[in-house]
Amino acid sequence: VQLQASGGGLVQAGGSLRLSCAPSGRTWNNAAMGWFRQTPGKEREFVAAVSAAGRTTKYAEFAEGRFTISRGNAKNTVYLQMDSLKPEDTATYLCAASTVITTTPDGIEYWGAGTLVTVSS
Repeated sequence: VQLQASGGGLVQAGGSLRLSCAPSGRTWNNAAMGWFRQTPGKEREFVAAVSAAGRTTKYAEFAEGRFTISRGNAKNTVYLQMDSLKPEDTATYLCAASTVITTTPDGIEYWGAGTLVTVSS
């Protein structure tokens, strides 16, 4: 089972990036998916999550109004559109999957390797 995260990179403050998570190894249509982020020396931080059907979304306070999580047409791929990026958004962003939608790392069953996002000032 793998969660392939991609789309990270270097962007200037105020810019945008779109992260993608393409799971493989099993069907993820019935799994909730989410994004967390982590910086060295800090715990993983919830960013956003979407339910299996795509009808329910949850966002961290810092992500509200700037980030949008969505599922692809086949429900297997998950995207995180990040707009108005700030230097403090710099982190490794990890794709995650769980049976039910969750905002805590303890509720995650599968983690992806992550993709690095760097926002310059």
